[in-house]
Amino acid sequence: MKANKWLGIGIAVTMFSTVALVGCGSDNSSDSKSSSSNDAQEINLAIAGEPSTLDSSKTTDSNSNLVIGNVGEGLTRIDKDGKAQPGVAKSWDISADGLTYTFHLRDDAKWSDGSNVTAQDFEYAWKRTLDPKTAAQYSFMVAWIKGGAEYNSGKGSVDQVAVHAKDDKTLEVTLASPRPYFLAQTAFPIFFPQKKDFVEKQGDKYGSDADKVLYNGPFKVVEWNHEQDIKIEKNENYWDKDNVKLASATWQIIKDSSAAENLYESGQLDRFTIVRDQVERYKDKPEYSVVPELTNAYIQFNEQNKALANVKVRQALTFAIDAKQYVDVILANGSQPAQGFVPTGVSDGNGGDFRKDNGDVVKRDENKAKAKDLLAEGLKEAGLSSFPALKLLSDDSDTAKKSSEFLKEQWRQNLGIDVQIESVPSKLRFQRQHNHDYDLVMSLWGADYNDPMTFLDMYTSDSPFNDVVYKNPKYDELIKNANNEPDAKKRMQYLYDAEKLLMQDMVVGPVYFRATPMVLKGYVKGWQNNVSAPTYDLKHVYVEGKN
Repeated sequence: MKANKWLGIGIAVTMFSTVALVGCGSDNSSDSKSSSSNDAQEINLAIAGEPSTLDSSKTTDSNSNLVIGNVGEGLTRIDKDGKAQPGVAKSWDISADGLTYTFHLRDDAKWSDGSNVTAQDFEYAWKRTLDPKTAAQYSFMVAWIKGGAEYNSGKGSVDQVAVHAKDDKTLEVTLASPRPYFLAQTAFPIFFPQKKDFVEKQGDKYGSDADKVLYNGPFKVVEWNHEQDIKIEKNENYWDKDNVKLASATWQIIKDSSAAENLYESGQLDRFTIVRDQVERYKDKPEYSVVPELTNAYIQFNEQNKALANVKVRQALTFAIDAKQYVDVILANGSQPAQGFVPTGVSDGNGGDFRKDNGDVVKRDENKAKAKDLLAEGLKEAGLSSFPALKLLSDDSDTAKKSSEFLKEQWRQNLGIDVQIESVPSKLRFQRQHNHDYDLVMSLWGADYNDPMTFLDMYTSDSPFNDVVYKNPKYDELIKNANNEPDAKKRMQYLYDAEKLLMQDMVVGPVYFRATPMVLKGYVKGWQNNVSAPTYDLKHVYVEGKN
């Protein structure tokens, strides 16, 4: 997710969030789903910032996706092993050519108001996301449906979009080209259902407050005190409510890591993501763990700036950063220096690791000594006599400020330039980033699904997440070929070549692949981290042994 892809959310998430965007596997899990009658089934969690919306069509940030992903449900649901399992759909059929999916919905799938979840709710939601008037940043994922891209761009009609409710419990979807990861994608919030009459009744207020959304997932939002906290409770109308043990969970919006630690130590938080200065205090404790992620962190350059439009200037700014020192000194959390744009752990579609297959395409170590010369050459080519006054846009959190200061000092020491820091709230940073109102910004992108395409397609000329305004017909062609190639090995070769071209042009400056250290009280069981949004799934969480 970017500007928050979760990322994750995918989904660019801010690198300074106290909530991890993505993770793999599960920690503190248990096969038992029983819980002690003496333990209140309530937990308290930290979230780094205010969710921008609970409208699943318009969400892009990890905070929003975290909440939406726990109060809603798609056709599928991702299990602790990262596999797509039945969600609202109890089963599905896939055509021999891999293009047409027929989903069969559960008879007992209901909304929080007790009404039935229908195939029409999915058809309406997906077409609403594609509607140009909705201006959904994540519409590109739904646009993979046949006719979707044309409707989304204003060149086709809604009737040509190949998603149809055959009846209340049967949804037929035809893709424009095969997508081997489509089932997993239907678990992502952008594919969640919406009830038409409710959405239209709320109008512009839809998704803006607890009572402005209907919920079909394990939980429902009952309180949203903006900029303070969000409380969810078990959804008694959820089809699988018998396997939901938590009665409630509360996310407190906490930007300061020291404040989060104090709340954790005083028993007012049951989990929080720790930062560099806290690792030493927790690393030997049983509640400590490091969650590897499919998330990259990188410097984003606004190429509308004359200096940053030059590839040598971008290379200089990238090579001048000591990524190993950054992860060892600033983060100290298990993150690793980036050797490319696609993180370690992303599947190559054939049981291997894309990063290992494609090798080090950043080549930072062999080029660091050349950084100053590259800067001088680049400025000369750009017709500039000196480095212009530039600002590094940053979130206003505690960790963000430390990270920004490190980058500023690296550029001063290794390039002899002075970059100013501009700290703003994360929501404003997302807006400014998308509006190209920045010079330099540190971004993160988390996988929306486990495939390199979730990272590489964001820099095609027509991508809504192409905040650097990169345009390269050769790159567009490689991504197009990969999307249309049915042979897995040939498809992956197109993606290997695309990443190499992306780094050759130094469209962004990769810094590190993220891991997240966290502490979780031992009495919280069944915890599940996800590869994509939501960051974690509370459905099977319960409290045992607290009292």
